Amino acid sequence: MRSKNLQGWMDYIEGAHDRATLEPMLADDVTFISPVVHTPQEGKAITLAYLTAAGTSIGGSNFKYVREFDCGDRAVLEFTSQIDDIKINGIDMFEWNDEGKITEIKVMIRPLKAIQKIHAKMGEALEAMKSKA
Repeated sequence: MRSKNLQGWMDYIEGAHDRATLEPMLADDVTFISPVVHTPQEGKAITLAYLTAAGTSIGGSNFKYVREFDCGDRAVLEFTSQIDDIKINGIDMFEWNDEGKITEIKVMIRPLKAIQKIHAKMGEALEAMKSKA
């Protein structure tokens, strides 16, 4: 049985992926550690931007979690996806605080071609969000 913390994330993933659902799940001081940015990204606004871009870049019908390790206030989810002809394998690592808000998300991806493709797609998605703002 999943913890309440992990179930909340899975409900978001399996649902509409909207910012209104995601934003209250994040602590104000959340840290996002990306496989394509060399420094941790601090704060809710930048984490929302990266997660939104990731949803449009590697999410979609090809994305699925294939394994989960749920420790209550921490979890590791292994995922697979595909962009064009590149198969992606990675993990999302989460930490939650006592209030059930996400305090850290770390993403690791393989192989190198997948990281390069995601880097390009994330850049496009983030640029598109800037132009709409």
